[in-house]
Amino acid sequence: MSTVNKAPEAPTRSPQSPGGPGRLRSALAVTSPGLRVRFQTSLQQLMAFGSLIVLVILFGILNPRFLQPTNLSDILLSTVVIGLLALGATFVIVTGGIDLSVGTGMSLCSVMTGVVLTNLGMPLIFGVLGGILAGALMGAVNGFFVSYLKIPPFIATLAMMMVAQGLALVISGTKPIYFNDTPGFSSIALGKPIAGLVIPNAVFIFFAAAVIAGIVLSRTLIGRYTFSIGSNEEATALSGINVRKWKMLIYTLAGSFTGLAGVMIAARLNSAQPGQGMGYELQAIAAVVIGGTSLVGGKGSIIGTVIGALIMSVMTNGLRVISVPQEWQNVAIGVVILIAVYLDMLRRKENTT
Repeated sequence: MSTVNKAPEAPTRSPQSPGGPGRLRSALAVTSPGLRVRFQTSLQQLMAFGSLIVLVILFGILNPRFLQPTNLSDILLSTVVIGLLALGATFVIVTGGIDLSVGTGMSLCSVMTGVVLTNLGMPLIFGVLGGILAGALMGAVNGFFVSYLKIPPFIATLAMMMVAQGLALVISGTKPIYFNDTPGFSSIALGKPIAGLVIPNAVFIFFAAAVIAGIVLSRTLIGRYTFSIGSNEEATALSGINVRKWKMLIYTLAGSFTGLAGVMIAARLNSAQPGQGMGYELQAIAAVVIGGTSLVGGKGSIIGTVIGALIMSVMTNGLRVISVPQEWQNVAIGVVILIAVYLDMLRRKENTT
């Protein structure tokens, strides 16, 4: 039985401490469970950040070229897509759900951006909004299936993953859509806000999106309901909150980040590749879990997710720089995912004891 469930013990006073140190710890455990959760979350973020620093130092020692400014800029640029997908996935996972459709959904959003800009010839802003809205619509459909039809998130988003993959191929005619006739589109991702700066626009867009996501998750009503649903969905519903409506809104918000990721990867490649997104969902989920978000819901942070995304990018780039074959890179990423999930299981076990 945990300390929280034990009856309070009689105080044992000592000259050094009127209430006794054991009494003080028990009181903190009983009266401040939120403080304990915040401490554990901060500790997990600190450990993830420490792991990131260790990886950077390790790869820098193995190959000094890893620490060159151009390579570090490439790492940040490669973090953008995974990071944006992970931001959306954080909201879903905190509710206790999962979204397997973000990878192929990103490809579909890229294709929709291409349709608006290339096929319809509309202005640049409409193409960007079209990609983001396509992702939001996909998220709303996922949310409807999960919240109103009560389909398990794994099954609902797995089905959407296949649907998005098929639609991307059908709409594009199984061919890439190029943006050569759309001036300024590639500059959305690759342009430099300041002359001579090696960091491209996409990195600043990602961190701006992370700040917005952090504010939404920690300081708004939808963020509070996200944690509440993930902690105890039944109790949240009994308190009078329309859980189905809010869960659908949460999935819609998560989908908008998928749409933005689709726009960013299309701008980076200057083309919409309909078959590219498969596999991104696992890296996004791994980034979320590495950052300390629990797979059972109720706990997570945007800061941790950003750190997790950076760890994934540093690993991928570092293994490439030290000439590890692609097949072994996949093995390493798979091992990281397993370790991240296992550590999450250990954290949950510790919290229940």
